[in-house]
Amino acid sequence: MKTWSLIARALAEQGSCALVSVIATDGSAPREAGARMVVSAAGFHGTIGGGALEWKALAMAQAMLGKPRQVRFINQSLGPDLGQCCGGRVKLAVESFDADALAEVADHAAREAAGPFTLLGRLPGIDVSEQFGAVRRRVLVFGAGHVGRALMLALAPLPYDVTWADPRPESFPGVLPQSVTAFAGNPLDVVAGAASGSLAFIMTHSHALDLQIAAAALANPSILEIGVIGSATKRARFVKRLREAGLPEDRIAAMICPIGIGGIRSKLPAAIAISVVAQIIALDEALSAPVRQGIVRSEKTG
Repeated sequence: MKTWSLIARALAEQGSCALVSVIATDGSAPREAGARMVVSAAGFHGTIGGGALEWKALAMAQAMLGKPRQVRFINQSLGPDLGQCCGGRVKLAVESFDADALAEVADHAAREAAGPFTLLGRLPGIDVSEQFGAVRRRVLVFGAGHVGRALMLALAPLPYDVTWADPRPESFPGVLPQSVTAFAGNPLDVVAGAASGSLAFIMTHSHALDLQIAAAALANPSILEIGVIGSATKRARFVKRLREAGLPEDRIAAMICPIGIGGIRSKLPAAIAISVVAQIIALDEALSAPVRQGIVRSEKTG
């Protein structure tokens, strides 16, 4: 979640918003320190774990909207106080922002867009180091058919930057998620320009084009994992052609085809998309997860 960008937009559109941050946890808790939720009159983005704790924090944040800038803290025992089975303790900071904070927030938003950064001692009375922004995994999706469209919707709330490529410009919808960039040109150009650590999932309208993209992706070491929609039969045919093309055997063997996690038999595009997104999450975490937003805590006062 791009925290400061959301705050900047809320301030520009509504003049007020609030930020709820998990400052510290002790024992079992629904979210980790650094989890955040941006609250405005139009709703909220993000989560600090749901349940009674989030409901209480949301109510406090909503009550602070439209008021001068301030910070309040919640130090909450989850079991005895709220009846949540987690049983741990969570400390929250709830901050309100008004239009006077827009310049400061815009500066933070610009830094956040450029990558991870740290803010020290921003919260009064607590010596914390807050990490914002993240190194986001680049996911390359080839094909804007039914499965490709469903995959975009499923990827939209997740912390990935997506390049969606299809040589048919008319295949893209009029509105795209914020994290998605459409490319209506030669898909091989996307492969050639792939960022280091990218994942590629191929599901175009043409098996011949799928094979071209797969061969180019396997030859590009910047692309760590390659998946191709299809079947065991399609995989066998592709493996034969890729070997004939002289692609490295270890890369061919690692190619994922069919794509998606096991145990889901449905061929509905939305079901396939959910299966593929679960696989993308697992691959991302196995490859060393992106830098997460967080808080390193050392309190001066309680």
